[in-house]
Amino acid sequence: MPALTDTFTLSNDVRIPKIGFGTWQIPDGPVTYDSVRAALDAGYRHIDTARAYGNEASVGRAVRDSGIPRDEIFITTKCPAEVKDAAGAHHAFERSTAALDLGTIDLYLIHAPWPWNAIGSDHRAGNIEVWKVFEELYQAGRTRSIGVSNFEVDDLESLTAATSVVPHANQIRWFVGSTQPETTAYCHDRDILVEGYSPLATGRLLGNRDIAAIAEKYGKSVAQVSIRYLLQKDVLPLPKSTTPTRIVENADVDFELAPEDVAALDALHTGRH
Repeated sequence: MPALTDTFTLSNDVRIPKIGFGTWQIPDGPVTYDSVRAALDAGYRHIDTARAYGNEASVGRAVRDSGIPRDEIFITTKCPAEVKDAAGAHHAFERSTAALDLGTIDLYLIHAPWPWNAIGSDHRAGNIEVWKVFEELYQAGRTRSIGVSNFEVDDLESLTAATSVVPHANQIRWFVGSTQPETTAYCHDRDILVEGYSPLATGRLLGNRDIAAIAEKYGKSVAQVSIRYLLQKDVLPLPKSTTPTRIVENADVDFELAPEDVAALDALHTGRH
């Protein structure tokens, strides 16, 4: 499936597979291991995890056991959202690299601009301190690219004004009807790749009749149309499933939505981000 082998090119010329397999809310142990192995067997070559998910060790073991050469798999992990100082950032990175046991990280992200228990609070100074550690890790070759997650325009502007490396990616919640247009446009204008997590709105889109009507035209599922929509918007989708058949289905998106159908999806409002 070409969608699994096609790549976006980050601003530093690192190539990243256009579809990633997300592991948020997949419990550590056999469930994560089996899901990642199923994804790799299906042809996924981009796996997304985070320190906060608690499943890095199982992700790493699945990748090692797959027999696929390490340089053919793109691994993303994230520094916990509550870490806002240099020492914490160094410690988090060492814990992640040890748990994954996969060598160089391909993409390392600040998980959020604020701790999850204080959403919207001001941690600009802390983000700058953490980012300077990220820049050191990047320059040392311990991660091939660095980025952020859940950052909006103000967060990005304060970070880039005080640091040297513009984030290579921004991973945000992005799905039909909730596309964060201001942040997306800002990133696209500055060659920051937008990655879309929860491309199915954690399953809420699957019963959407408007998307279902479009899907019927193509002989595809609502999930496939929803994921394809992100690709046509130059947003990298990160679908998640623990069901092997759905893992395969979510990547079977080698079709083209007609302009009028993209416009119809643009006009839908399914929920705030």
